[in-house]
Amino acid sequence: MEGVFAEIVGASSAMLEVYYRTRLVATSRASVLLIGETGTGKELIARAIHRLSPRADGPYIRVNCGALSESLLESELFGHVKGAFTGAIDNKTGRFEAAHGGTIFLDEISSMSPKLQVKLLRVLQEREFERVGESRTIRVDTRVIAATNQWLENEIEAGRFRDDLYYRLNVVPIRLPPLRERREDIQDLAVFFLKRYSEENRREPPDLTPGVLKALENYDWPGNVRELENYIERAVVLADGKPITPDVLAMPGQGSRRLRPAGTRSSDLQGLIQQLVRAGIQSVPEENGRLHELLVGGVERELIEQIMQLCDGIQVKAAFRLGINRNTLHKKLNEFSSETPKRED
Repeated sequence: MEGVFAEIVGASSAMLEVYYRTRLVATSRASVLLIGETGTGKELIARAIHRLSPRADGPYIRVNCGALSESLLESELFGHVKGAFTGAIDNKTGRFEAAHGGTIFLDEISSMSPKLQVKLLRVLQEREFERVGESRTIRVDTRVIAATNQWLENEIEAGRFRDDLYYRLNVVPIRLPPLRERREDIQDLAVFFLKRYSEENRREPPDLTPGVLKALENYDWPGNVRELENYIERAVVLADGKPITPDVLAMPGQGSRRLRPAGTRSSDLQGLIQQLVRAGIQSVPEENGRLHELLVGGVERELIEQIMQLCDGIQVKAAFRLGINRNTLHKKLNEFSSETPKRED
């Protein structure tokens, strides 16, 4: 890709949809919610939106909401005045104020506390706020792009995220696909990172052997593009200009362990889900017409029943562990009870 997408590699249909939405939303004033697993490139898309927007000449400010405590994040976002709290020895300009006329990217938005969610909602609605310890209202013109690696709908149901804030942020959602859903991009990504890290280390780019390419394409990449990048960087260093072989791609600190095909790692939840779905497809006859009911319904019931046992039957505790509303859990338990046949004495 060229221009603002120069550092984003991928020509799969999933990525073409991302590029299309990015260009479409960039010229608007709408808030954007980037949704994707860790390592899928959400910040790269946020930067692309900024660079393609009329605000490209303005500041681009990034804040990781999950890296700071509530009080520090409040000061970081909105600023504070001298004496507002212990350690506030000077006035501080907040990130929203610094991003005036440009874009602010709020990463890991789901980790924001309820108190700060209220303040953020006000900025989105009214475009104003006060610094910590000050009553003077500051008005800003800042475009907000937020990112999350969790489904915010689940956070809302669990009572951890405000639905009104979600609707303000989710004006235009863009989903970043995990690498396992765009395996056709893996070779291009590997070549891109080979060139980058060979140049950085002043080495000739090593060749990728067919065996390595096959291993790369069959691996699930739970860390997504970021994990692949780390693998290639290590391979460049260890290959020392020679062709990259499967031996070079051993997992760090784990001796001779190698990349294994998708779905073979018992600790990988996504791989286990894929195995379960394949088993369900194979075991339920096509003419049955109840595959979704048997598979999804069966997994849901088993999950809830096991969590209830782990939580000693305490519904409040179980609902929190499951990340669902207590009323929803109560309703599900009643449904399971009515479906269970009564034994005759």
